[in-house]
Amino acid sequence: MIIDHAVADQDGARFEKRPIDASRFCLESGERWYVAMTVPRKERLAAAQLDNQRYRSFLPLQLETRRHARKFTTVLAPVFPRYIFVILDVGRQRWRSVNGTLGVQRLITDGERPSAVPPGVVETLIQSSDERGALIYKTDTLAVGDRVQLVAGPFAGSLGVLQRLDGAGRVQVLLELLGGPVKVTTARDTVAAAR
Repeated sequence: MIIDHAVADQDGARFEKRPIDASRFCLESGERWYVAMTVPRKERLAAAQLDNQRYRSFLPLQLETRRHARKFTTVLAPVFPRYIFVILDVGRQRWRSVNGTLGVQRLITDGERPSAVPPGVVETLIQSSDERGALIYKTDTLAVGDRVQLVAGPFAGSLGVLQRLDGAGRVQVLLELLGGPVKVTTARDTVAAAR
């Protein structure tokens, strides 16, 4: 059985690949990462509107499999639903205008001022993302015989044993389904080490 995934955005439309420009996220003197809470399911709208206002934002995504009416769809969904990261210099910028941005509910604050994200957290997420902003789960440490979990596709959440790795980015996993072993071939990035 071979599983191929058509990746769509959260609303089901095809997701357009757009490379992440890492230099865009370099912090200048006085700048820090902050968290903005968004309106439910409007993370992409908030990111686009912040970009229109020349704020730099980052929305980490992950592959998520959804089932509706006996149909499975793999989409790119936010890792942290309702939250987006924004670069601000609260000493120089008019940061309160972020609260009035379409799609943004409010900045997370500690009293009167926005609360900064600890250094290195967002940077690590950016470095762990592909060109679409989707987190890459490292599978290089997997070996034949390891217990793995499928993270996307119709069998998402299923546990199995890794049977084969190939150079084309595919893996074969032996799942225990319906009282018997079933071999499933899927993309390598849809498999993670079992916890």
